[in-house]
Amino acid sequence: MTDLREAPSADPLIMRELRRKLDIWANELGFQQLGVSGIQLGDHPEALQRWLDKGYHGQMSYMAERASLRAAPETLFENAASIISVRMDFWPAKRAKKGLPPALDDGETAYVASYALGRDYHKLMRSRLKKLADRVRDFAGDYDMRPFVDSAPVLERGVAQQAGLGWIGKNTMLINPAAGSHFFLGELFTSLPLPADKPFTDQHCGSCRACLDVCPTSAFPEPGVLDARRCISYLTIEHRGSIDEALRPLMGNRVFGCDDCQAICPWNKFAHFTEEADFHPRQQISDRKMVELFNWTEETFLKQTEGSAIRRTGYESWLRNLAIGLGNALAGRGVLGKAAPMADKDAIRRALETRLDHESAVVREHVRWALSQQAPS
Repeated sequence: MTDLREAPSADPLIMRELRRKLDIWANELGFQQLGVSGIQLGDHPEALQRWLDKGYHGQMSYMAERASLRAAPETLFENAASIISVRMDFWPAKRAKKGLPPALDDGETAYVASYALGRDYHKLMRSRLKKLADRVRDFAGDYDMRPFVDSAPVLERGVAQQAGLGWIGKNTMLINPAAGSHFFLGELFTSLPLPADKPFTDQHCGSCRACLDVCPTSAFPEPGVLDARRCISYLTIEHRGSIDEALRPLMGNRVFGCDDCQAICPWNKFAHFTEEADFHPRQQISDRKMVELFNWTEETFLKQTEGSAIRRTGYESWLRNLAIGLGNALAGRGVLGKAAPMADKDAIRRALETRLDHESAVVREHVRWALSQQAPS
């Protein structure tokens, strides 16, 4: 077989052989699926602009500031000819694949989104994508390639849909008919003119609206559109400052992220438990009491969340989120407003009172709110 390094141009036969090898290499590197697309993103850029025009991105100003880069991959990577898209399962075996997690009814335990229970996925996936790029170069020559894992203005779900990895569901997540939606996405932009896979054009949500109806804060103004300003994942991770008082009682004990719209999705009965040890729950984060986490100093927070996606929220917002969770525990609120099991309210009050004079006005505000939530005896 002719090596591309000896060929004056990218021979289509060689490109097809490389495409076949990509699936093999991806599997060897721990990816569950790989797809290839061109650099045209269909109607996804227009949908992004409509979303931005309505202000649904909230404080995520970077979404608007870099919208042009998201809409045109060639402006982000000048020599882009193809995009290799991969997915990697993250669902921990510790959590059931059907229905809302029982932990949401716990009056004392902090609920952390499943993807954040293990080590931060960014470095692991980027490292694997670099290894994939090395194999491509060994086979095809020194073509330009650049990996991305949720770290640059890339329309990841749109790219993955164009690469045939799934459809965009009513909850805005990419859903794969054989694997649900509990997986991470990554991309390898390349100057190689690879043969593109067929985009996933079918929609398999049908009349189901389970994800829309289960959302605690009614964050979906319409199917397939998310108002981030009401989304618990956004509020607990991206949002800075005070959280709307009307939304606080609806957050329950969710202190970092939310799984509800995925947990309730019927397609996630096909989700696969992760085999990546780095994605397995870490003891210092999983199933911990909110009081214990609220008592962490900033130094402890930084130490215990080293290598974790939770670092993204920052210590101030971490305390803010926990204060809301503790306030809901004092009020006896569980999932969807149902009563939660009795918590140790004396311990909760004592913990909250230690932060009444915290240096952060945001923390103080949410602590005062939390203390006001206990119903009269």
